[in-house]
Amino acid sequence: MRKTPLIDGQIYHVFTKSIAGFRIFRNKRDYERIIEMFKFYRHKSVPVKFSEYEEIADRDLYYETRIRNLELMVEIIAYCVMPTHFHLILKQLLENGITIFLKNLLDSYTRYFNIKYDRKGPLWQGRFKSVLVDNNEYLMHLTRYIHLNPVVDELVEKPENWNYSSYLEYVNPGHDGLCSFSSYITLQPEEYKKFVENHKECLDSLKEINHLILE
Repeated sequence: MRKTPLIDGQIYHVFTKSIAGFRIFRNKRDYERIIEMFKFYRHKSVPVKFSEYEEIADRDLYYETRIRNLELMVEIIAYCVMPTHFHLILKQLLENGITIFLKNLLDSYTRYFNIKYDRKGPLWQGRFKSVLVDNNEYLMHLTRYIHLNPVVDELVEKPENWNYSSYLEYVNPGHDGLCSFSSYITLQPEEYKKFVENHKECLDSLKEINHLILE
């Protein structure tokens, strides 16, 4: 039970990391798996297990016809998956929605990882952390921080070169993604791109913020 319950209708920055900085996303398939899980587990009362869903021949058609219109527990506003951790900005739509979503997500990925890499035991460092996002200005800066994570950690030179975040959804009009951000981010794609790029000089500060958040 959380000490401070998460409130329906509120937006939160949610983040979790692996035990002892263990690399839990090791290749393209691992990254794609967790992002597909974001899409799947945000829904309530999905009729199949994720492992069964993965085996469906025409998974896209199944999602469109059997899952897409199911009630959502959370709305995903932004995300970034890194080698040892991930960030999400979520709006809670149903009571305990974020907690249920994260439990299902983390348990499912742990099973997948342990089977694939022949290991046992927990994967994540304790309970996920969450911070209330209480205004749009904070939200704007938070999306930039999240999307610059791969640049801060020197994995890529530009955020658009990292395939495992929502940045491309923000800067490519009509990009088919899983995030709902148009109600909160009023900048046009080119404006948002400039907003992110014009603050790369703050990378040292962002590195310090990242360290404090994940310590």
